[in-house]
Amino acid sequence: MASPGFSSRGGRGGGFRGGRVDRGGGNRGFRSGSGDRGGGGFRGDRGGGGFRGDRGGGNGGGFRGGGGDYGGGRGGGFRGGRGGFRGGRGDRGGFRGGRGDRGGFRGGRGGFRGGRGGGRGGKKTIVEPHRHEGVFIGHGKQDSLLTLNLVPGDSVYNEKRVTVEENGEKVEYRDWNPFRSKLGAGIIKGVDNIYMKRGSRVLYLGAASGTTVSHVSDVVGPEGIVYAVEFSHRSGRDLLNVAQKRNNIVPIIEDARLPHKYRMLVGMVDVIFSDVAQPDQARILALNAQSYLKNEGHFIISIKASCIDSTASPEAVYAKEVQMLLKDKLKPESYVTLEPYERDHILIVGSYRAHSENDNVMETSE
Repeated sequence: MASPGFSSRGGRGGGFRGGRVDRGGGNRGFRSGSGDRGGGGFRGDRGGGGFRGDRGGGNGGGFRGGGGDYGGGRGGGFRGGRGGFRGGRGDRGGFRGGRGDRGGFRGGRGGFRGGRGGGRGGKKTIVEPHRHEGVFIGHGKQDSLLTLNLVPGDSVYNEKRVTVEENGEKVEYRDWNPFRSKLGAGIIKGVDNIYMKRGSRVLYLGAASGTTVSHVSDVVGPEGIVYAVEFSHRSGRDLLNVAQKRNNIVPIIEDARLPHKYRMLVGMVDVIFSDVAQPDQARILALNAQSYLKNEGHFIISIKASCIDSTASPEAVYAKEVQMLLKDKLKPESYVTLEPYERDHILIVGSYRAHSENDNVMETSE
């Protein structure tokens, strides 16, 4: 019987497995274990690298990485040697802005580059819905990722705002900078699903000053709610200022390791997003999921390898963290690496206490 793993598009072979390109930019992964061929685990998508694990018997599932909405497709993945991620040659695609512009998409090694930049509004800007509900793409002088501004006229981190006319009315969007948001970077890199939409209830661990929280606030809209947990009092002050203008944000200045301390404020949620750069970040997610995440709810966790073990390779760290998640009934479904926006980071999306007829049989996604 195949060992458990995470399937992607019915791919064979398994374990934590990368692509077959030998020297083409990072399709090597790592392997562990021995035995018969097969096995389950991670699998990179479209040439992306990944993990390669046990060769246990049978046709194993894969844990699929995203192909990316912008930029190249063949590269990506994990690369052996000195560690870290390296994009393949295909990553040089993407949109390129003008030479004098700070924002927008840029070619070269990255995808979406921009510092403080973003799309400029006006009649020439066209806004289209992204495949993730509540997220948009702005096509103008520079292309950009956008969210519908819950508080028109207000910027949270000095981001650009785009105003367009829709049905005779002016509508304002906010530029979502992936260099300042791991969730934004994950969307650009092609994460399968963020499971956030209008009306969703989200528990956000590691809210910091509220940069990404503000975009999640836009996505869930006034009908939704974002419980934003941040331990640092300094960052918490900025978070409180953001929450004063956004009624759907509940700021909680508390240690995410102690979820019982905010049990009077937080109800059951649909999604947990965790961006806590701590050695025990998988355990922190599990504790909060046990308290607040509904059965068959979803989680998104950003894992920074160097925060967990700076001496081990990133691939080894990720594999260990995935095993910890599985022990706590947190089943990873897909992942994307966050290069070039974040070094040695991976964004994992999965479900909690998902019911299936046979837990040892991995489902495939079409």
